[in-house]
Amino acid sequence: MPGLLRGVARTAMVAGTATAVSNRVSRRQGERWAAQEQAQYAQQAQYAAPPPAPQQAPASGAGTDRITALKELGELRAQGVLTDAEFEAEKARILAS
Repeated sequence: MPGLLRGVARTAMVAGTATAVSNRVSRRQGERWAAQEQAQYAQQAQYAAPPPAPQQAPASGAGTDRITALKELGELRAQGVLTDAEFEAEKARILAS
């Protein structure tokens, strides 16, 4: 009988150890896959479509058209569509026309 109990205890210990190791490997693998997915998502977010090009100002040189174009340009900058550098470049182009 002592040999039987020792065999059962050994089997239980081996099975418990195997289960613990298997769970740890699965958890590490899941974390590694999650990190890879997160890196891929971040990389895709970098290459997202660029913001739409700003609307072109009308070709006529009338003062009201310039003012309207500058207002629209200011709204685009306020919405975050244009950076400050883009805003200044477009403003200079509108005022030069």
